[in-house]
Amino acid sequence: MEESNIPKVYDPQSFEKKWYKYWEEKNLFHAEVEADKKPYSIVIPPPNVTGQLHMGHALDNTLQDILIRWRRMQGYNTLWMPGCDHAGIATQAKVEEALRKEGKSRHDLGRDKFLERVWDWKNQFGSHITMQLRSLGSSCDWERERFTMDEGCSKAVREVFVSLYNKGLIYQGTRITNWCPRCSTALSDIEVDHETEAGHFYHLRYQVEDTAEYVQIATTRPETMFGDTGVAVHPEDDRYKHLIGKTLILPLVGRKIPVFADEYVDPDFGTGAVKVTPAHDPNDFDMGQRHGLEQIVVLNNDATMASNTGKYAGMDRYECRKQLIADLKEQGFLIKIEDHEHAVGHCSRCHTTVEPLVSKQWFVKMESLAKPAIEAVKSGDIQFVPERFTKIYTNWLENIRDWCISRQLWWGHRIPAWYCDDCGQTSVVGEDLTTCPKCGSTHLHQDEDVLDTWFSSGLWPFETMGWPDKTPELKQFYPTSVLVTGYDIIFFWVARMVMMGLEFGKDIPFKHVFIHGLVRDSQGRKMSKSLGNGIDPVEVIDKYGADTLRFMLITGNTPGNDMRFYWERVESARNFANKLWNASRFMLMNLEGFDKSFVPEKSDYTLADQWILSRYAKTVQEVTNNLEKFELGEAGRTIYEFIWNEFCDWYIELSKARLYDTEAVRARQTAQYVLGYVLEHTLRLLHPFMPFITEEIWQHIPHEGESVMVSPWPADEMSKIDDAAETNMTAIMETIKSIRNMRAEVKAVPSKKSAVVLHFASETLQTVFASNQGYLTVLASAQPITLESLAEGKPENAMTAVVNGVEIYLPLKGLIDVEKETARLNKELDLLDNEIKRVTGKLSNVGFIGKAPAELVEKEREKQKGFEEKRSAVQERLVYLATL
Repeated sequence: MEESNIPKVYDPQSFEKKWYKYWEEKNLFHAEVEADKKPYSIVIPPPNVTGQLHMGHALDNTLQDILIRWRRMQGYNTLWMPGCDHAGIATQAKVEEALRKEGKSRHDLGRDKFLERVWDWKNQFGSHITMQLRSLGSSCDWERERFTMDEGCSKAVREVFVSLYNKGLIYQGTRITNWCPRCSTALSDIEVDHETEAGHFYHLRYQVEDTAEYVQIATTRPETMFGDTGVAVHPEDDRYKHLIGKTLILPLVGRKIPVFADEYVDPDFGTGAVKVTPAHDPNDFDMGQRHGLEQIVVLNNDATMASNTGKYAGMDRYECRKQLIADLKEQGFLIKIEDHEHAVGHCSRCHTTVEPLVSKQWFVKMESLAKPAIEAVKSGDIQFVPERFTKIYTNWLENIRDWCISRQLWWGHRIPAWYCDDCGQTSVVGEDLTTCPKCGSTHLHQDEDVLDTWFSSGLWPFETMGWPDKTPELKQFYPTSVLVTGYDIIFFWVARMVMMGLEFGKDIPFKHVFIHGLVRDSQGRKMSKSLGNGIDPVEVIDKYGADTLRFMLITGNTPGNDMRFYWERVESARNFANKLWNASRFMLMNLEGFDKSFVPEKSDYTLADQWILSRYAKTVQEVTNNLEKFELGEAGRTIYEFIWNEFCDWYIELSKARLYDTEAVRARQTAQYVLGYVLEHTLRLLHPFMPFITEEIWQHIPHEGESVMVSPWPADEMSKIDDAAETNMTAIMETIKSIRNMRAEVKAVPSKKSAVVLHFASETLQTVFASNQGYLTVLASAQPITLESLAEGKPENAMTAVVNGVEIYLPLKGLIDVEKETARLNKELDLLDNEIKRVTGKLSNVGFIGKAPAELVEKEREKQKGFEEKRSAVQERLVYLATL
């Protein structure tokens, strides 16, 4: 125990960095494999190497840290594996942006030199977010930190790619993907943000061949009509049954396209007839596959019109749209234009509108990988918390499409496929290839594309453990215990980790998936740069401390639900830290003569001691049970209620008389013991939630060990639970509160004691109060105290309250200065009379009633009613005072 007390003012900046450095220097985050211990492991959802800590990261990592610190204290062999994702598109964009400022492009440098620049950037800035995670208090095993492009992960990626290729589960094909015209690459679904935009429905006339009849088509993207190769209708739509199998003439182009039936078409949407452009719409692509339609690409990779679009070739897609609509109108093909709001996909990196586009890419066949991933959740081997997210996961996997894994970038895991320039052989192998295995030629070139970032992060739970090598870490810590993540990446990341884990790790990658919501602003909006409503967690930490931010984020929130960020809640969390700080200072100021070896006898304990120890034991049970159920917010709230309401507001006050009595040595030592025991053990309970303040206080108070973070988690102390003590103490506390409230109501002079008469429903309760009258005297200014049974006569002129089998009477005679209180009330009565006269005059004014807005008149009437009610209450009080 340190000699000095903690400072008067709670200043987290003065000790948070100190303790994090201490934990790292003591190597307390690191986990060696200990086969005789039960393992508990979490892999961090790897933040982008380009990333800055945002509120979502802060929440996600706080939840993980709570679980890790708790299990570490419980004695598990605990590993929290940290790392970063190489973030292919985002990182390449950062470096290309820097090159543009130099007047260069990546093509000016060439691939190798460009990659050197990217690695330089990564080495210079890549640790930024991990340093921010440290400031949050994240107790990751930094010695094991991984990067998705490090040697071990790269080896794992190649192993998986080659294995899936050899099994026929990876193939190269021409299919539709999301395409970003600015980044010039295919995108995964998670790299596309869908936003509702105001657009239009363009109603066009498609003529039926050799007739005067036409079909009305409604489209939001008329510029893609050059790629139309059919029109689909629902087979049961009576409006179009007679046209199925007939031919339409494509406006302006003159090409003939068939009308066919497909149940995908919604007859109630639009006109019920859908133009089918297989090369530029994923649903159209599927219909085209079913009906053998031609795929005609009419947009270039930069979103300009292709050469097959005639006079529109080379035009920007939106410029083409304007010109095309003018031409369609001029030639009589445009029927009408309607306003229409619809979801439009944007590249999450550059915000450019993406285009669905057919191109040659690498894909993973998903159906056979998805089936065991579905079964792992349906069987309960993997459990979602909350359970409702199970359905979202299974629905997506049951309707999964093949996964486009190639990206037209230079930064990332390059696809391990080599093409022979002489014989055309494609070779997919784990090692770099220099000779064609088919013809022996050395004229080879590697595929230019890299893999989707999600391909490598899908291997994260086992590649970070050393797979494909059979490492001790893999044996001990895989499968991991829980994955903590937001609901927005269930499909893209969680499902892929499950599929890859079952296929290659030969087991589920984690036992629980703990889902949290998003942190929104106070208006419920998603935080974003465009709205300018983001709140930097580092700024909150700098001002309020990491503990305050952490506690605010996890309390008042339930698993899976979004939460709103309110500064008032930050202030509330800081007030809680202040409360704990001041309570700890009080204890440290009253440790004079403290004897570490002293342990009270059972007979030494007062009712208050028995009560607080019982409440502490139940708090341990509740907190532990809630953590087991992933109810972290409820666990935090339970600790908050215990510390603030029971320990600080009640027990400290109840213990003061003994702490200040230096003559009654044993009683004082007992109070010190209980105060110290409960505080030290409660700090352990709170530590996973607020690691810094608990360490700072713990190091000052009597304790054993080098850090609270490796002290044992409080045990389930059933022997301390005393329901009778809780019932009796609660009756006394409720009585004290009632007396305080009655004294406040009559504005009793604080220094003046109140005579109190208590009537009891049972002799047992009367005996309890008789033994503990001192609590009422000290905390309720009650003296003298008369204890009687319910059969006794009730005092006259007394305020009354009933709580927990106790009738409380507060005789008013002598308690208040009747003359002074009467004068005060008469003065208040005069003020109320004036207000009533003023507002009544206003409401009697015909001009006011006639001209003022109705809500203003109603407001004045409400004022009048309120003043009259107050006047009546004051008059009643004056009548009552006259009887005293």
